[in-house]
Amino acid sequence: MSYRRGALIVLEGVDRAGKTTQCMKLVQALQQSGRPAEMIRFPDRTTKIGQLISAYLEKKHNLEDHTVHLLFSANRWELEPMIRQKLEQGISLVVDRYAFSGVAFTSAKPGFSLEWCMSPDVGLPRPDLVLFLELNPAVAAQRGEFGAERYETSEFQKAVMQRFQQLMKDPSLNWQVIDAAKSIEDVHAEIKTHSEEAAEAAQHQPIAELWKRE
Repeated sequence: MSYRRGALIVLEGVDRAGKTTQCMKLVQALQQSGRPAEMIRFPDRTTKIGQLISAYLEKKHNLEDHTVHLLFSANRWELEPMIRQKLEQGISLVVDRYAFSGVAFTSAKPGFSLEWCMSPDVGLPRPDLVLFLELNPAVAAQRGEFGAERYETSEFQKAVMQRFQQLMKDPSLNWQVIDAAKSIEDVHAEIKTHSEEAAEAAQHQPIAELWKRE
């Protein structure tokens, strides 16, 4: 069975919601169903920009907040040509965090508007599906290694959650909210169903641009 273009499927959520585990399981499931699929993570810490971000997240360096936001965006743009190419080759991409995380985390800080935070990512490939793994920040805080990185405080995660809820109101995007407190297998089954539907629909459509006003 040949597929035309791949689907861009993004998993978002507060820290420790289980995104990485679910991304890996979804890639495997898509491959087993005969769809070429690969996983990407943001930030991509392997690039020059990604290494700067990694040092910042691990609290090894301090950076000014506007600078940090623009670095995260630049890290996504670094991979934009590769994302577009793979989708056009028929490879579905499962992405662990995307522009929505960048906007939600920066706009949760004092003095940042959603509009300013969104502007550097306008024009990136628009996801065919955004799966939001919803988890109470208090539950997330009880999961392993919480607090190891800069933004992992319960108060901040609550503010991030509110920003995500604002982003979900955008009718141009296909958001699906998943209860991440369920078992890993139950969460996976729900994600797989939504993803297969999105991949089926995407193959006949051009790659759209994120947050571009028509």
